[in-house]
Amino acid sequence: MTKLAAVLITGASSGIGRALAEAYAAPGVTLHLGGRHAARLAAAADACRAKGASVTVHMGDVRDAAGQAAWVGAAGHLDLVIANAGAGAGIPDGVPETAAQVRELFAANLDGALNTALPALGLMRRQAPGPDGVRGRIALVASLAAFLPAPGAPTYCAAKAALDAWTVATATPARKQGVILTSVCPGYIRTAMTAENKFPMPGLMEPERAAAIIQRGIQAGRTRVAFPWWVAAAARIGGLLPPRLSGRLLSRAPGKAALPEAE
Repeated sequence: MTKLAAVLITGASSGIGRALAEAYAAPGVTLHLGGRHAARLAAAADACRAKGASVTVHMGDVRDAAGQAAWVGAAGHLDLVIANAGAGAGIPDGVPETAAQVRELFAANLDGALNTALPALGLMRRQAPGPDGVRGRIALVASLAAFLPAPGAPTYCAAKAALDAWTVATATPARKQGVILTSVCPGYIRTAMTAENKFPMPGLMEPERAAAIIQRGIQAGRTRVAFPWWVAAAARIGGLLPPRLSGRLLSRAPGKAALPEAE
């Protein structure tokens, strides 16, 4: 695999995004880190510089399509883009989502990822291929929620399902053009988004471990990285149940207490 010298990551100020930034930080690597929280983004940048990386930061909102396209375009050659930024998952105790919440979650979790991935895809198609024939790599962070429509997080599940499906379907033609797409579907990760969950979270994982798994999957050129494997398998099986049965089973779990803002 060609050495990754230039990496762009959204939602890099905390959670999986920051863990990925630190995982890729090394001498000779330029990191372009995006986020919405200045102090946390600066701290992430400092941690990456301490590992020898060159770092630029971008304060922006992934829902701003023009802004994201301008940022990606100004970065120059990019070996890897990780569309990681997203918003919280669910609704408390079966309270119906408002129209505003539905649109907000789709905008953050689907549109926001595509606002990063689409300009990156266009840019990478024009880049010269490396010795391995690869022009660039794009990873889009979906979720195991994509496999199982939970009544406690309907729009989040739908947005992540759409993102996973788009990535997997686009990966085949993109690979023929030298661009490798990877759909990243993690389970529960210990971040601000899961901190308020009032229910058991099987397979709960630290961000650093998740970042290592994601990094290996991207390096291997996998089209989908779903983990932990046993939670992914359970989600897949659950998704095959008749909808009325799966709905009854999943509705017994308490919803989230709040909708955190987009990272």
